[in-house]
Amino acid sequence: MSESTIAQNRRARHDYEILARYEAGIMLTGSEIKAVREHKVQLQGSYARIKNGEVWLQEAHIAPYANAGYSSHDPSRDRKLLLHKKEIARINEMVGAQGLTIVPLAMYFKRGKAKLEIGVGRGLKRYDKREKIAERDVARDIARAVRNRT
Repeated sequence: MSESTIAQNRRARHDYEILARYEAGIMLTGSEIKAVREHKVQLQGSYARIKNGEVWLQEAHIAPYANAGYSSHDPSRDRKLLLHKKEIARINEMVGAQGLTIVPLAMYFKRGKAKLEIGVGRGLKRYDKREKIAERDVARDIARAVRNRT
């Protein structure tokens, strides 16, 4: 099972506390999959929504494929994500009841198919981010002190 990462949304891991992760397929046109294979994908600032029992990826930018000819695609169109009905119901329940957000975390190839890892997360406040940075600094200082002691 070989996986190769195409794009990551590092900002999402900084701005959201991810509570659940799901792997979704993504419906792409021919020129889009060619651009994805060239790693011309930008996930930063994108999100997913549930409409009529389907999950849609919005604001994700897939650059136009240079050799597409006349059949090029719209770079920021909405794209349907492929999930099981039970997963969609679980995500919809979490988003509706707890006020959470669906955020794309990474796009990768799995057995030749483009997959999108989505996370259901709660937005972090500024003070939460500061606490996380402070904890990381303290852990780094402790590790440095232990390393220098020996």
